[in-house]
This record gives sequence, structure tokens and C-alpha cells, in this order.
Amino acid sequence: MRLRRVLFHASLLLILLLLPLRSTLPTGTRWNAAALLARDHSYNWLAWLPSALGAKLGQALWGLRPFLDETAASQFLRDYVAELRDLRALEAQIVTLFSDTAQSDPLSASAGLRNQRDAIRQHLRERQGLAESVLEGQLAALLVDLGFAVAGQVLPPVAMRLTALPQVLVVSPRDEIRYEISIGLEPLPLDEAVALEERIENRLDASALVLPIGGIALYPAMILESANIATLADTFAHEWLHHYLFAFPLGQAWDHDSEARVINETVASLFAQEVAPLLLRRYYPELAPPAASRQRVATSEQGGFDFGAEMDRTRRRVDELLVRGEVEAAENWMEGQRQRFVANGYAIRRLNQAWFAFYGGYQSAAQGPGGDDPVGPALRELRARSDTLHDWVVSLRGITTTESLLDLLKKSRQSKA
Repeated sequence: MRLRRVLFHASLLLILLLLPLRSTLPTGTRWNAAALLARDHSYNWLAWLPSALGAKLGQALWGLRPFLDETAASQFLRDYVAELRDLRALEAQIVTLFSDTAQSDPLSASAGLRNQRDAIRQHLRERQGLAESVLEGQLAALLVDLGFAVAGQVLPPVAMRLTALPQVLVVSPRDEIRYEISIGLEPLPLDEAVALEERIENRLDASALVLPIGGIALYPAMILESANIATLADTFAHEWLHHYLFAFPLGQAWDHDSEARVINETVASLFAQEVAPLLLRRYYPELAPPAASRQRVATSEQGGFDFGAEMDRTRRRVDELLVRGEVEAAENWMEGQRQRFVANGYAIRRLNQAWFAFYGGYQSAAQGPGGDDPVGPALRELRARSDTLHDWVVSLRGITTTESLLDLLKKSRQSKA
């Protein structure tokens, strides 16, 4: 039985590995021009994949949880993230020492702290596979209960790897907000990121932005190492749904259709917002939100400033100006609004067409960077009209356009009128 399961997992891992790496295949001359400008910073996906794939195959072959019951498994993950928080605290102390102008020899002063840091990092490295396996198994068990299983097996198997993540270069045309190009980058110092953005914008007459990300749905998925179990649960669920959708039109269209990308990312975000609290209530009840709150709030208020509402207003005004061909006016408006956000505690480095092209793809909140795009509202209403989460996902996995999404919503309204 174990051998059959291992062979199944290994075969599926290899099949998914052969899927095109999103945002790495040239799709036109503008992509080629952007890739050429970013070539010195491009992320080497194939250098990361073999070790991650090997780790996952090793987990499938040997099994990492044969002697842990669910209580012990959950406590293991709690202890793991607590130790990760200790590591972050040590790193912060080391940075403080090196930043202190009164410290004449920060290298010697930080020696003890650095030794502690290295010991904790090694200990975490030794236990990382088991930590991943714990959360993978917990998510898989929940997905089975939610109907995402064939003959008791979640397809594809949950496979995540905690790791440092690349950044992403996003390029949008200036005269419209559209996710035109994205290229994975090695993490860049801020000055180099700004220089790359300027080169792209000057050469392509485009809007460019280098951004951090929280996960990438390679197989196994790349997950940003976090000391927050709730964040990990949300990201694991989000990236797993991307894996699931790879087998269907909605997932297959992600790379070459901007409408499909917005639908895909919003579906994954809403899915994770529903699944993660269920996982927390089952395995980490002290971290779970109130049962009545099915969706987490994606925007927040600081001192009466409503981020979501203001970002919604900003996006709508930008779209109005761009439709009229007033590109410079739109860019001036975005810069003025960026300063307003910064003054209210939101450290947005650049607010431009590329920013909206990226963040406007995640429309899980009632208001935000999506503006008047109907995708978010349509998906939320369809979820409210669906009996189960599984039914909702199945109804969406075959669509790739906003028009088909709205047609699906119309039919749903008519059938339940």
C-alpha cells in the first residue's frame, strides 16, 4: 500500500513539474525586451526545483508522521513557529548592533548572538520537512472532508516548501491597467529594483514595479517562511487551489489571459479565506477567528482612514482618466494618492499601473484595488449561492473570461429565482 502511494505521489510530482513555469515563457517582443533588461537578475527556477522536489519525494517515500497523533503534530508546528520567532528576534538584535554608530566592533559584540542564530537555524532546517508535512497533512484531511478527493486521495497531493522567495517584476501598459508581463527575480536591494523599473519604463514606455510575493504555485509550491500559523494555513490553501486548477481551463489560462488570472487569483484568495479558518478551528483553536466570520477582512482602518474604500476610489479615478487618454493626469493622481496613503500609515513605495495590475487581481475584499471590475462581486455572490465550497470551485474551474463568469452568475440567479 505504501509503495503504491509513493509511486502515485512521485508520478504526479513529475507530471506537474513538467508544466510550464508561469511567467517564464516568452510571449512576444515586449516580453523579450523586458526579459533582456532583467536578465542579470532573473530567478533560476531550475536551481530551486530539484532540491524541493527531492525533499517532497523523500517525505512521500519515508513518511514523516508515523508516530505523531494529531495533538502531537499540532504542538510540533506550534513549537516550530515559536522557534522561528526566536530566530527573528535574534536577527533583529544583530541588526541593531550593526546599526549602532556607538558600537566600535559589532562583529565581536554580536558573536554570541550569531552563534545562537546559527544553531537555531540549523535546528529549524532539520525539522522543516516535518513542519511542512504536518500542515500538508492537516490541509489534506480537511480537503477530503470538503469533497476535494478521489477515492480518498486529494488530487493533486498537498505539496509545499518553506523557502526564501523571489521577487516579481510586473509590467503594465501606461494607457491601461493590464497584467502584461511578469518575470521572477532574485531578491534585489531597493536601489537596484528602482533602477530596473526605470530601465523597463524608459525602454518600453510602460509601467513597471518590483514586488514581494507570499507564494508561487510551482510544484511543490514555494511558500514564504512565516512564524504565523494562520498565515501559513492561508497560503497553503491558496497555493493548493492553484495546483488543483492546473488541470482545468481556469488554471491553464493563468499565464496568457489577464482576465483568467484575475478570476483565478480571486477564487484562490476566497477559497483560502474560507479554508484557513476551518483548519485553525480544527487543529489550532486558539488561533481561529470567530466562527461567524467566514471571510477575513483584507482591508483595514487606521485612525478612521479606510484603506479599502480609498483604494477603490483611487482605482476608479485612474480608470476614468485612462479611458479618456489622460495618462499623465492618471499618473499624477496616483502619486498624490500614494502620498496620502503613506501619510495615513501605509508604506506604499510606488502606486502605478503595474501596482494595480498586480494587486487588482486579488478581489476578495468588498472594496480595494479592483475598482469597478465585476469579478470580485460576482465570485462572492456565486459563493453565497453555492451549497458547498466544492460546488463553487467546480462551477468555476471551466471558465476563463469575465463574460463567462457573469453569464454563470446570471444563470445562477435565474435558477434560484
